Amino acid sequence: MEIIVKNFKELDIHELYEILRLRAEVFVVEQDCVYQDIDGKDQKALHVLGFENSKLVAYTRLFPPGVYFEEAAIGRVVVHENSRKKNYGHQILEASIKAIKEHYQTTSIKLSAQTYLIRFYESHGFEQIGEGYLEDGIPHIAMLRF
Repeated sequence: MEIIVKNFKELDIHELYEILRLRAEVFVVEQDCVYQDIDGKDQKALHVLGFENSKLVAYTRLFPPGVYFEEAAIGRVVVHENSRKKNYGHQILEASIKAIKEHYQTTSIKLSAQTYLIRFYESHGFEQIGEGYLEDGIPHIAMLRF
């Protein structure tokens, strides 16, 4: 998988379309979750795109400290259904952690994890904090990496 990191202004129209398509395909259609994906935060984010044969198959968006949480943040972690057994989730998350260190000069990262993915995030050094909660009708837990 080829991974590229871009800010919003660097995204071309085709990349933006593919990001929105992948997020809708997984979060809205597959997970049957109606929510406001286009939330006005993409413009403030770094976008980590994972391509396989020129097709977007994995993605995250990153925020500097103080924009989303007090800490730097990773959000919209998504891997296309047909690519999940290829270790791309681990690769895109590792690239996201590296990009936060390089662009924001911090190792303190917070995210809101779907609870079924707790072990996945723990394998990357994240720890659960606080109590679980519902976000858009899906069980989540806050997780922090120091």
